Amino acid sequence: MADSNVKMTPTKPREVIVSVVAGLLAPLLAIFLIVQLVLGIQANQKTDTSSEAAQKSALERIKPFAELAALDASAPVVEKSGQEVYEAACVACHGSGALGAPRFENKGDWNARIGQGYDTLVKNAIAGIRQMPPRGGNADLTDAEVARSVAYMANAAGASFEAPAAAAAEAAAPAEDKAAPAAAAAPATASTSAPAAPAAGAVAGAVKPDLAMGKKVYQTTCALCHAAGIAGAPKPGDMAAWKPRVAQGYATLYNHAITGIRGMPAKGGNPSLSEADIANAVGYMFSESGGKL
Repeated sequence: MADSNVKMTPTKPREVIVSVVAGLLAPLLAIFLIVQLVLGIQANQKTDTSSEAAQKSALERIKPFAELAALDASAPVVEKSGQEVYEAACVACHGSGALGAPRFENKGDWNARIGQGYDTLVKNAIAGIRQMPPRGGNADLTDAEVARSVAYMANAAGASFEAPAAAAAEAAAPAEDKAAPAAAAAPATASTSAPAAPAAGAVAGAVKPDLAMGKKVYQTTCALCHAAGIAGAPKPGDMAAWKPRVAQGYATLYNHAITGIRGMPAKGGNPSLSEADIANAVGYMFSESGGKL
């Protein structure tokens, strides 16, 4: 039988408040810790720019959709040398080893391939092998031009392959033009009616680049390669990488950006950029890397 003399201690208001607050803090603390864990994981995730897949993706993004070339049917056909083909098509991967390509002048990368023989290497370069597209991704290259580039790269790594000789340049025979005498008799002023095209680099030399606008162009287009150093692109602010380029001068770098050079496509792979956009972007990277405008 319970002792009727036992008295229950009355609950004080302060104890009730403490209990309620403790009950609310526990789930809030748990939620806070979960959020911190998620944010910590996201903060530790870094964009992978060194992997093969990342480099392949970046190169694919900057690849121009199309290129317009005006050809003169009467112009002589001049085939490229092995070095010219390498600098125009091969250096993007072979210069840095992207996508597993054997690096230029690296004997360790090339020894096993040289052992396969010149004919095999040329056949693989023309048809494509593993991640290398046919003709290095440039379908306009002739078999002889591809063969010369293979010899150029292999010989730089210790091979002694004999590249095919360049064909003599042959100008197309001019067609008979019965109107030629009349054309010759035309006034001299007729040939000067069209204004001369502006010289390359005119935009670069005429207006000082807008560095604020240049930064925006860099962030939307140029950073795809320059921020990570893909395909040998110098990173802005890397004084050692930019020193020889700064020494060439701003106008020269502008012209290279317009026409493309080595692994960099014309206009950074974005043909919609204006010459002013290119001038601003080059000016921004040039000034960020020690150049004086």
